[in-house]
Amino acid sequence: MDIDTFAGLLREAEEHHGAYEATAPKHHWSDWYAAYIVARQDGRTPDQASKDAGAHMEGVLGDGE
Repeated sequence: MDIDTFAGLLREAEEHHGAYEATAPKHHWSDWYAAYIVARQDGRTPDQASKDAGAHMEGVLGDGE
């Protein structure tokens, strides 16, 4: 992935993370961002990637991290 594409995905993840963060338990943003970016690279839409990242965080937070 080139730098411009990656930077764009980081900005997009930042925009979508706000809705998750508003109601989520304490977590590290990088876990959510990573799941979001991987989902987008896999061809998921922004809304689907947000849901995927939320599901990932349920697993992470459910493990006590």
